Amino acid sequence: MIGVLVTFTQTEKFDRSALTKIAGELRGPFEGMAGLRFKSFMLDEEGGQARNFYVWDDEEKGRSFFSKEIVDKVTEIYGVPPTVEYFDVVGFVDNSGS
Repeated sequence: MIGVLVTFTQTEKFDRSALTKIAGELRGPFEGMAGLRFKSFMLDEEGGQARNFYVWDDEEKGRSFFSKEIVDKVTEIYGVPPTVEYFDVVGFVDNSGS
């Protein structure tokens, strides 16, 4: 598994309601996406950052998803370019089924 942290940093705070709307609008395409274990939309209001965290079953799918086209698209949506970081997932706890 591979984890991907996508961080958008602004000099001003992100608007919570705007990010909630983005998360709602963008949720659909990720539901049932092959190879994607989960995705979260997160907000660090004090740090001026919006973050999206993904866990992919397959490293190749996880890395290939973040093409230049996708990065350009999310830059337009969030108003700032992201940083994309990749991590090996060496352990995972999923309590959603309990």
